[in-house]
Amino acid sequence: MNTLTATKRSKTDKLAFIRNNGMIPAVVYGAQVENTIVSVLSSNFVKILKIAGETSTIVLDIAGATEKEKSVKVDVLIHDVQVDPIKGYPIHVDFLAIDMNKPVEVTIPLEFTGLAKAEKDGLGTLVKVLHEIDIEALPKDLPHNIVVDVTSIATLEDQIHVSDIKLPKGVTLITDGDEVVALVAAVKEEVEEVVVDLNAIEVEKKGKKEEEGEAPAAAPTA
Repeated sequence: MNTLTATKRSKTDKLAFIRNNGMIPAVVYGAQVENTIVSVLSSNFVKILKIAGETSTIVLDIAGATEKEKSVKVDVLIHDVQVDPIKGYPIHVDFLAIDMNKPVEVTIPLEFTGLAKAEKDGLGTLVKVLHEIDIEALPKDLPHNIVVDVTSIATLEDQIHVSDIKLPKGVTLITDGDEVVALVAAVKEEVEEVVVDLNAIEVEKKGKKEEEGEAPAAAPTA
């Protein structure tokens, strides 16, 4: 199991100072643990996030605030990650402490694979309606993601529903099974835009007026 080291911090610690020193402020809460504010090394957290995501259990090894205080190991999920809106790197993390013997509810991302036959035949374009579903399972049975094979979509009437997804052993579905996961939508024909040349119309109108104009009057006779 993946392990991430954390260090207890004080409420008086400046968050900007923590971040400037390559750390991320975080909080731990949940089962069998008091709310604890900590900080984790940014580079280590990014590695763990790529491996575990927000659905796989990790061990958070919380070092004591002093040398005499013993470290504590807690089973957690990465519950929420706040990122910098401009630079995109993590600036705060919520760790949810869990009981490994009790089921937990999590949101699992869907990974689409294959090429829909209807799309391959040129009938339309694949539309991914859902990108994640809610499930319940013991922490040890939580999948990193769930794979959805779309090759079975052969016509524009075919749809993949949540109930069609094959779940790993020990995983219970929470999302409504009738919800549509993916389908192939017909491609709309593009209507060619007609460009009207106003100058040409004006020239044409002018020419018609000249053609339909009255003949000049005859000269008077003596």
